[in-house]
Amino acid sequence: MSQEIESFVPTSCTVLALGEPTHREPGFALLRNELLARLVDHGFRSIALETDRVAALAVNDYVRGGPGTLDEVLRSGFTHGFGEQPANRELLTWLRAYNAGRPAAEQVTCHGFDATMETMSAPSPRRYLEFARDYLDLDLEIADLAGADDRWSRTEAVMDAAVSPGATAAADQLRVLADDLLVTLYSRAPERIEATSYTEWRRAAIHLTAGLGLLRYHRQAAQPLDDAARWSRLSATRDALMAQNLLDIRTDEARRGPTLVYAHNLHLRRTASTMRMGPMDLTWAGAGEILGALLGEQYTVVLGSLGRSATLDLGDPAPGTYERALQDRTPTWGITRASAIGTADTRTDTTPYQGYFPLDPDTVAGAEAILHLSAGQLLPGNGYERYLARARGEAGQLTTDR
Repeated sequence: MSQEIESFVPTSCTVLALGEPTHREPGFALLRNELLARLVDHGFRSIALETDRVAALAVNDYVRGGPGTLDEVLRSGFTHGFGEQPANRELLTWLRAYNAGRPAAEQVTCHGFDATMETMSAPSPRRYLEFARDYLDLDLEIADLAGADDRWSRTEAVMDAAVSPGATAAADQLRVLADDLLVTLYSRAPERIEATSYTEWRRAAIHLTAGLGLLRYHRQAAQPLDDAARWSRLSATRDALMAQNLLDIRTDEARRGPTLVYAHNLHLRRTASTMRMGPMDLTWAGAGEILGALLGEQYTVVLGSLGRSATLDLGDPAPGTYERALQDRTPTWGITRASAIGTADTRTDTTPYQGYFPLDPDTVAGAEAILHLSAGQLLPGNGYERYLARARGEAGQLTTDR
């Protein structure tokens, strides 16, 4: 067991995936902040979060000294409710202070790599396609073809294949239009980048990718399949876009340094993603499995594990479980190589509300290492107080010295 995350990052690594086993335990995101500060000392220059990529453009602008207040950016730049997490407030505070006065090549950027594809709702692709159209200065009517936004975003559009707009003639036309826009965006890249900038061209590409992703998601929502197959395909469509977004992020970040990716274990592990959803057993290729296949040794995975948590009302793990074996040798938190963990039982004392995915053989096999947090939040004396002192300090005094 070690607290030196740098020792788990091989020289070949360009993407370090750091997973959390539940979104509801704040200790993981707090610890993520401390680990990012350490990784920046070792050349990392970007972080990608499980939040909508388009929305997070405002986050990246802010941490690099752009306009807006912290409260505004937390409200508009994070989806899935993540803007309400105190750890994300601290993260943006630290990033903006760290970047102040540094040249662009040394700044730490912050990206989203997810999309607004919620289980119960997904938005209309209209505004994303219109953004790309306007950037290209084209005369295309999109609003009439898309129709009212709420016909896409209403719960029934995702939950009931029979009422989804994703397989309508209008949706088919929108997908053709979006594909044509993508070809035009790339074919006119030299001209548009010269007239605007690479940054503005990339923003248009990000919006267009999001619009195409939503059209594909709604198309899958309209398929008249049995529930397990339909929800597995929806999950696969979301994770495929997450993987594509991460590869695009690496295109921009490759010359500056590696990227830390932070999300739920389910999206990052190298093995197939599986989930029990009501009476259904879902299986699909997650973003981590896709990236593992495409990036090979450039992709390194550290997944999260939790002992007990007052926030989740989760007690100590039972003897014989993976978590108990890690709990017995982890006073606060620590990282253990997956190959050293061995076999154990899967804990059964969790509830769906907690959103906790216990360690099991597939999860352990899908990681190079496991980060175990023995108790929720963080215990005193593990270095996080130093991180907060830096985050709340004056920008001119802030460093990443250990």
